[in-house]
Amino acid sequence: MSILIKGGRIITAADDYVGDIFIEDDTVSLIGRSLDVRAEKVIDASGKYVIPGCIDPHTHMEMPFGGTVSCDDFTSGTISAAFGGTTTIVDFCLQQAGQTLPEALETWHEKIERAKPVIDVGFHLAVTDLQEKGTLEDLAKAPEEGVTSYKLFMAYKGAIMVDDETLFKVMQVASETGALVMVHAEHGDSIDVLVKQALAEGKTEPKWHAATRPPITEGEATNRAIQLAHLADAPLYVVHVSCREAIEPVARAREADWRAWGETCTQYLFIDESYLDKPDFEGAKYVYTPPPRPKENQEHLWHALSTGVLSVISTDHCPFKFDGQKTLGKDDFSKIPNGGPGVEDRLMMIHNFGVREGRISLNRMVELLSTAPARFFGLYPRKGTIAVGSDADIVVFDPNRKKTISASTHHSNIDYNLYEGTEVTGVPETVLLRGQVLVENDELVASPGAGRFVKRARFGEELPGAAGERPIQVG
Repeated sequence: MSILIKGGRIITAADDYVGDIFIEDDTVSLIGRSLDVRAEKVIDASGKYVIPGCIDPHTHMEMPFGGTVSCDDFTSGTISAAFGGTTTIVDFCLQQAGQTLPEALETWHEKIERAKPVIDVGFHLAVTDLQEKGTLEDLAKAPEEGVTSYKLFMAYKGAIMVDDETLFKVMQVASETGALVMVHAEHGDSIDVLVKQALAEGKTEPKWHAATRPPITEGEATNRAIQLAHLADAPLYVVHVSCREAIEPVARAREADWRAWGETCTQYLFIDESYLDKPDFEGAKYVYTPPPRPKENQEHLWHALSTGVLSVISTDHCPFKFDGQKTLGKDDFSKIPNGGPGVEDRLMMIHNFGVREGRISLNRMVELLSTAPARFFGLYPRKGTIAVGSDADIVVFDPNRKKTISASTHHSNIDYNLYEGTEVTGVPETVLLRGQVLVENDELVASPGAGRFVKRARFGEELPGAAGERPIQVG
């Protein structure tokens, strides 16, 4: 179907102007003022923002963890994403112990074949076991399959945590293959000691999740990963930065022009450690890792986002239901599945509290939620911008419409919402993926299977910096 989007305020990471967009054959065909073209569908975007579809590079659909599995599959999770203006996710393919990397990738491909996504999906490869013969060779081949980022966990000892030898070897492979290394940065050994000590002292409530993972454990691991990546000459992306102690080593690396960057997640900008102390075990809803931090860290994070020290806002969407999943840790905080929802709320929360409250510009919002993720993860310029020849992944966003965020209206399978009762101004109105309307007038109009697996380019030689700097050239 050919589509004409008329009279919208088109906002990219670099531009802000009123115009029309003509879409045909999945892509943007023409951009201009008062386009004189015939289209099968016309969308009046007068008074609305028209932005590139958001990209969430950090989600965990159907992820096994702590004896259970996150409650969104690739159907429900991507429907939720679409209603929030996200048209592409990059999910983590988690290698199980003793499993080869090709077997892990096959498992995740089977997931999206079975639970067909509504939006486009790429994969990171999460490496947990390098003991199997040939694993390094398999790792080197992953970029040929369009999987161009490797994830390692520096925490969760005895489960998915890797040692420094494994971390460094993977970084060396990434340096050779053009892949991007991603790290969950926490000092897993000390956290393991602190958790065992707390439990031995009878400290079982959710608040001890944060107390046993203090900010210094994140700061130490972030610094260590940055130093090792620099030694290996590998590009590094630190996921879910949550506190000043982790911002500081990222800032030093950016200042030195090292190839290291960081993201934060929506929840760290709004949820603080006091939420973990809610009565009746409600604090378990806010058990994710790294944990919610002291409130003063929120302004440190906003400042880092506005100045380019941090480069992306993701969600780490990893939903576990309160009833039956979070309650597995009723008598032991270490058994509460770590993770929370958020893929549907990110754009609305960042627009309301970031743009409307003057913390970031509209252009910077698009950079953080769409363009920078596309550049880091080998999707730009096919995705992450509105330009002739780009995929027609587009959100028509009503900046004046009000909405109250609630579990009663969201589209995830999870039974609670981190931002329950929050009123926002600014809501996605129409969401398109490659020119196909997914969401319109609060209704899902596409079917599961509209989304595809997307192969991603290798990490480029020229790299992204703060907003307004030249984009990378992806290979």
